[in-house]
Order: sequence, then structure tokens, then C-alpha cells
Amino acid sequence: MQSLTPRSPLTYSMIDSFVFAAARNTRRAAMASLLGMIISLGGCATTSITTSRTSAPPDSPPPAIAPPSTPLPAPTLSPNSAARPIPIAIDLTVTPDNLWQRIRNGFGMPDLHDPLVADRQSWYLNHPDMLRRIFQRSSLYIFHIVDELEKRGMPTELALLPMVESAYNPLALSSARAMGIWQFIPSTGKSYKLDQNWWVDERRDIIASTDAALDYLQNIYEMNGDWHLALASYNWGEYAVARAVAKNSARGLPTDYSNLSMPGETRNYVPKLQALKNIIAQPELFGFPLTPIPNQPYFESVLKPERMDVAVAARLAEIPIEKFVSLNPAYQRPVMNGDQAGPLLLPADKIDVYLANLARYEAQDIPLSNWLTYKMKRGDTLAKVASSYNISTAGLEKINGITRRVRVGTGFNLLVPRPGSHASELVTQALPKEAPPKIVVRKLKQGGAKAKPVTKNAKPSTKKSTPVSQKTVAPKAKKKAK
Repeated sequence: MQSLTPRSPLTYSMIDSFVFAAARNTRRAAMASLLGMIISLGGCATTSITTSRTSAPPDSPPPAIAPPSTPLPAPTLSPNSAARPIPIAIDLTVTPDNLWQRIRNGFGMPDLHDPLVADRQSWYLNHPDMLRRIFQRSSLYIFHIVDELEKRGMPTELALLPMVESAYNPLALSSARAMGIWQFIPSTGKSYKLDQNWWVDERRDIIASTDAALDYLQNIYEMNGDWHLALASYNWGEYAVARAVAKNSARGLPTDYSNLSMPGETRNYVPKLQALKNIIAQPELFGFPLTPIPNQPYFESVLKPERMDVAVAARLAEIPIEKFVSLNPAYQRPVMNGDQAGPLLLPADKIDVYLANLARYEAQDIPLSNWLTYKMKRGDTLAKVASSYNISTAGLEKINGITRRVRVGTGFNLLVPRPGSHASELVTQALPKEAPPKIVVRKLKQGGAKAKPVTKNAKPSTKKSTPVSQKTVAPKAKKKAK
């Protein structure tokens, strides 16, 4: 069947007739014209349509038409296919209820067309349970990240980057000592003012680390002018990418992501993100049901008192300790100081519950912390101090982050349970693991090398930090919150 083109007199006459009838608001004439159009189109398999107003006289016979062939089967998309998502119409005037749709609406990066995309796509789809866990974990944080991306005018594909970096696990810790959902290494964290001390590590803080990560991504995008190179810089380092670009440029070779020489991890980095983007763009094509995420904040922030235990805060919010830690993973000790890190993050539907219980505790003068700071004296040992405070030596070491590399002696500060309290060393099971200390390699006179780790006595920091946060609700407390 020949295609119907705008130059066909039959097409113009049918359309003009129908439009004219509709314009006169004559229902009968409009229906008659529409019926005529349908009948004419229905017969197009046996009647040829003239493709030019003057190309053939009215008496010329119609050209012969081959009988219709067997219809081809509809194309299917296999897990190994990296075909581009089919463009669909988007109404940006309507706020979607599903956060996934909001993310799709904000896609702005050019697609990467590389065989590795199909490979990573296949790998994800062949591990559906793992993929569902990643998406489920992301539901706690991704609304905040999308919100921040839109405020900065950045593409929403970047909200998928923590899936590649950490599988959206806020307690993730790599062998390179990278931490949090954005996997900041210590040096980059310091460059972007993420506090790292005995009490907290803001590389894990959801609000502070997201703010720092987006600052970093903006900087390296401006440096490269290309999102694929910016992402390679995030994984490999901006100077390493700059050297690879300069090397190709000097040789007269293309300097785009696909043509640079880079480590295997970086080579697969952008294809992983593109594979996730493809799956999320049209999950039905891959046979992967995508559970909707409400397009609303999962958490809100609330100022914390001067000193409060992790276990007490979870109890006041009436949530499990594990849930509290997943929203506040920066805290490394069972007690939180008011001047360390930002406000507390709690599920949005638990803010009122937390504030009501906090007011009740303070009205009854119930302590908000069951831990004290003890400074070791001459003759003290860990075993002796642990026995004095009715706690195991192993529990005391774990709570205070003491390993074989840590020197313990006179003047060392320890967290110990308040006498008569219900403080439990079991809370440490829910707290994040600390990054191991950096190993300093010193050369020996004989020319060899020896790893000599040195860890100084960890003392609480008094440095304040004020990261960007979501809506903050001040508790009605006796003491002024810091």
C-alpha cells in the first residue's frame, strides 16, 4: 500500500470536506464526511492513490499493486539490546505523582552508544533482585537529590549515579577508604569541606555529601564541557582524564569518552549509568516492573539538642535504630554532639511524633544521653575501665573505635555508659564502620620499605558544620538547639 501524502487530491478533498462540515457545526454532514474518509482509507489495499495533482490523467489505469505480504513480527527488545529509548510526548505542565517519571522528564545527557552499554544492561537485568534492592534503597534519598539537581539545572541522570557508586548504600566503604552514597575519598571530601573527625564523617551525611557531590560534578563538567568526560573524571580523577585527552589530542585522535585510553573500571563507568537510564526510561520494554516512588520528600530535618544518643533519638521518633542510622549515617559514635554535623533526618511522618516525645522527655527531666566521656588516668587499662562501667572490653573498644593501631594511654578519652543507665553496647552493631587509618610507608636505611601505621589519640572536634538541609523544624526544648 502506498503511503498517503499531503499532495494527494483525495486526501485534501476528504479532509477539507470534513473540516468544512465540522466548522458549520453540522453533525450529520461531519459524520457523513468522516464515514466517507474511513471507507476510502479502508479500500486503500485495492485502490491506488494518486501522489500528484497533475501527474496522471483521470482516465489512466491504476498501477498494479502487489498482494500484501505476511506481516513481520513486532520487534522485541532483548536484555542485550542497547537500542535507544522510544521518544514519548511529555507534558511538563503536569506534576507527575511518580518520582521515576519526574526523573525521566529531566533526562538531559546525550546517550552513550557503546557495546558495553548492552553488556551492563544485560548484567543488571540478569540480577533483578539486586536491582530491586538498589531501587528500594534509593527511595529514601532520591527525591532530595532530584530536587537539588533541578534547583541547579543539572540533568536528572545524576540521581542514578549513587546506584553505580554505592548501590545507594549510605554505609558503603571501599578499599580506597571512599565512603557514603557518593563514595568520597578523604582528600576530595576535605577539598569540599566535608568534616571528618572522631565523632562524625560527613562523607556519609546525606545532605552534606549530596551538596558536595553536585558542586564537584558541576566543576568537572565546566572543566570538560562534556558530561561523559565529567563522569569519567568523577571516577578516575579530573587530572587523569585531562592527561588522556591531551594525549589523544597530540596524536590527532578523537578526545571523546569512547576513544580515550582509561582503566577498565572507568571504561565501564558511564556504560553502567547509561544501562540504568535505559531500564528506568522504559522498564516495560525490558520486562522489569519498576515500583513507583511517591514524588514527595521521604525525610525532613529537625534540629537536635546539645547532646543525644542515637538510640534515644530513634526511640523518640519511634523507628528502629537501623532506620535512624540509614538517614543519619555520618555519626560514628552512640552519642551525638549538637555541634557535630547538621540536623537530624527523620521520616516526614515521624517529625511530630519525635517532637512530642522529646517535649515529654524534657518535661520529665529524662536524660537524652546515657554516655559519658572518661579520661584515662595513670594505671588505667581498658579492661579495668570496662569492668568499672559494667561493659565488656571488646564492647568498649568497638564503641571508641579502638584497634591495634590506636595508642591508648594516660589522657585518652573514652565513651563509657552512664552509671545506672540502660546504655547498651549493642548499638554499635547498627553504627557504620570507620575507615581504616592511612598506612604510612617509610623507607629504611637498608633501602627496603616498612608500613608503619601511626594513629594519634582521637579527640572530639569542636568544629561546627552547617551543611545545606531540607525543611528544618526546631524542637520545643528547654535548651537552645545548636
